[in-house]
Amino acid sequence: MAHSLSAKKRVRQNAKRRTINRARKSQVKTQIKRLESALGEGNVEAATAELKATIKKLDKVASTSTMHKKTAARRKSRLTKKLNALKAKQGA
Repeated sequence: MAHSLSAKKRVRQNAKRRTINRARKSQVKTQIKRLESALGEGNVEAATAELKATIKKLDKVASTSTMHKKTAARRKSRLTKKLNALKAKQGA
């Protein structure tokens, strides 16, 4: 248990940050699930709209220290790849 005032404050700050970070990560996961369900249905228009929203959400989370910028970039790249594969499949 923390004894000094600064250590006690740190404990409070860490608890607050943890709840905020968890909420942000949860929102990102939910958005990715929406995108993947649209991809699974084969709906290109809906998937494109969901990808745009997902990229926006990832960029916002990466701008804070919740997620590393390269992690967000990697996820965006992989999701975009999936959408492009669906578009190629639909076009062929």
